[in-house]
Amino acid sequence: MASSPPSTFPPPELRALAQEIATLLKERKETISVAETAAGGLISATLLSYPGASGYYAGGLTLYTLASRIAYCGWTEESVKGYTGPNPDIVRGLAEHTRKTLGSTYTVSESGTAGPTGGKTRNRTPGYVALAVAREGGETVTREVETGGSGREENMVRFAVEGLKLVRDVIKGEGKL
Repeated sequence: MASSPPSTFPPPELRALAQEIATLLKERKETISVAETAAGGLISATLLSYPGASGYYAGGLTLYTLASRIAYCGWTEESVKGYTGPNPDIVRGLAEHTRKTLGSTYTVSESGTAGPTGGKTRNRTPGYVALAVAREGGETVTREVETGGSGREENMVRFAVEGLKLVRDVIKGEGKL
């Protein structure tokens, strides 16, 4: 009987992070939810790829459009008028709203510019991502990262990696406050 080839999902750079986070959450009997934009569901899919996800994954949203943020995250037509792209305040709000709505212990949120096109401001440059982790009873931690990548798929994976690193750091008490 031939063995099946090794899985290519999640990408290797995400696999170890997912296992570490899943183990921590299961040990602590805590849960996580996700509010992602430019990563396109990759953070959720990675967390769900680890066995036992139903015990720690509370749900997730892929909020790629402004319309989806109005529908699911409490944004209004008025708040969209002043939208200037991804930034720490945007992801903080997405994370806090989603955590409260789903009642999870943690919510990770990201919003960035995957590329290959973008704009002239820092937050519209391909490879820029703003990240946040909201936690129950605690302060929301944010981080900005510039991956240096220009390719869309590369940046999507890097955004997911950076989001999961931030989650891990916050769970372990090492997140920058």
